Amino acid sequence: MSQTILIVEDEPSIVTLLKYNLEQENFITEVAYDGEEAIELFKANEYDLIVLDIMLPKMDGIKVCKTIRMINKHIPIIMLTAKDSEYDKIQGLEIGADDYLTKPFSPKELLARIQAILRRIGNAPLSEGEVLKNGDISIYPQQYKVYFKDNLLELTKKEYELLVYLTKHKGEILSREQLLHAVWEFDFVGDSRIVDVQVSHLREKIEENTRKPSYIKTVRGFGYKMEEYT
Repeated sequence: MSQTILIVEDEPSIVTLLKYNLEQENFITEVAYDGEEAIELFKANEYDLIVLDIMLPKMDGIKVCKTIRMINKHIPIIMLTAKDSEYDKIQGLEIGADDYLTKPFSPKELLARIQAILRRIGNAPLSEGEVLKNGDISIYPQQYKVYFKDNLLELTKKEYELLVYLTKHKGEILSREQLLHAVWEFDFVGDSRIVDVQVSHLREKIEENTRKPSYIKTVRGFGYKMEEYT
């Protein structure tokens, strides 16, 4: 069955480029040319992924992403940003975007990112009934739920996937590049901020003191380590 992607972009030339390349890969595409139309289409239809520009008429991409995340925490969102808008990139990740690309971008790279995200979503879950535990953290993959000290956590899809990977590899020192490849399934040379942002979000939810974390430790100059607890 073909998967449907919502393209939210107001530049006709980019829309044409995206539609052509996505449809060549057998995706079904729908287009919203402003933020308000994007919200209307999202509420009325089901999509497998959203490609979302930040600079939009009527409602910008940050507000669109925030609104969509209030409705659905798990649909993948790839944001398109201007080359020099570092603040927009970080803000997009902080409100729940899964990935971002800077303009101008290669359609092949966007396709690779889309396929990696959709492939990961389609991966088989852990064996039935399996529970991942580490100290006060309990992960129930079959229910897609995480508890910390018996409290159900509200995690985005990316936070959940990162926590699962760290927990599976507790006690190991993992570089940012390893985490990018394992959780995002692509190499992101020269910019590992996406990992730092998601780790920061996780710490806010599972650490008593985010300045002195007990679970996710920073290994200076290398990456992160999930401490192992019984």
